[in-house]
Amino acid sequence: MMRLLIKLILALSLLVVISIVVIAYEYQRFETTPLLLDDEGYVYTVQPGSNLQKISQDIHHAGLSELPAFYLYYYGRLQEKAHLIKAGEYLIEPDTTLPQLLEQFIQGQVIQYSFTIIEGMTAQQLIDAVVVDERFSHTLTDTNLTEVMAALGQAQHHGEGEFAPETYHFSAGTTDKDMLNRAFQMMVDNLEQAWQTKAENLPYKTAYEALIMASIIEKETGIAEERAEIAGVFIRRLQKGMRLQTDPTVIYGMGEQYNGNIRRKDLKADTPYNTYTRYGLPPTPIALPSKEAIAAALHPAQGKSLYFVATGQEGRHKFSNTLVEHNNAVRKYQLKK
Repeated sequence: MMRLLIKLILALSLLVVISIVVIAYEYQRFETTPLLLDDEGYVYTVQPGSNLQKISQDIHHAGLSELPAFYLYYYGRLQEKAHLIKAGEYLIEPDTTLPQLLEQFIQGQVIQYSFTIIEGMTAQQLIDAVVVDERFSHTLTDTNLTEVMAALGQAQHHGEGEFAPETYHFSAGTTDKDMLNRAFQMMVDNLEQAWQTKAENLPYKTAYEALIMASIIEKETGIAEERAEIAGVFIRRLQKGMRLQTDPTVIYGMGEQYNGNIRRKDLKADTPYNTYTRYGLPPTPIALPSKEAIAAALHPAQGKSLYFVATGQEGRHKFSNTLVEHNNAVRKYQLKK
């Protein structure tokens, strides 16, 4: 009887040892075996409300792992991490192991897309770009600027010029409204911060007027060092009671009638945006200005110049203090006389 008991104990001990060895081996495999992925990786979406058991089965059924599906599930349960998974779209990189994958889901390291709002584009052009971008979830039913501002809860705002040019990063599931709201709020913040440090004796009653000026500056030059100088010209003209006489405002007022050319009759056709026929600033911005254009509007260069004309050389301008000097510059650079 004693011999039988000893044999039984030895057999059980051997079984325990074998089990420990097998478990240790399988655990090492679990920790070190990479998923079966090609060089491009694999995009997997954790749906809202999904759980680790469902995810484990998906990974196994997709042929991404040679290990049993329950390994990942029970590992997450034993680690007390199964409930920490975040929904989203994930790019699983080559050589990723199952523990690393679980950590990626827990950290919420989802795919980040980028969307760039280009300075100088109009608000409607921005909306149109968002509408055709299939990476966004589309919720807007009417994409006219006025209706979009209402949908954003900003019906009291015109919208033009009120979205910040920037490169934004977003994840799957971001809506068109989310994107536009972010850009709107960033412009609010940018303008508020810039307004707090503005130069003295500027002809603006509100930050919005500075935004209007910034949009004109943005459309007038793409040369960084010219922004403040152009701002100085326009501000001095306002202070002297002169018309701004800037083509970009006229073009904006023409709307769809603008075909790439601006004619003398266009400069004489009165619209709220025609700064050849009207004094002061136009009623709204005419484009989305950069932070640099806003800074120029609020920190204009000192000087006496009241005029400028394009030289046709790298987008630069010739600045003049008097009308006589300006007319000479026009003849030289525009009329080639």
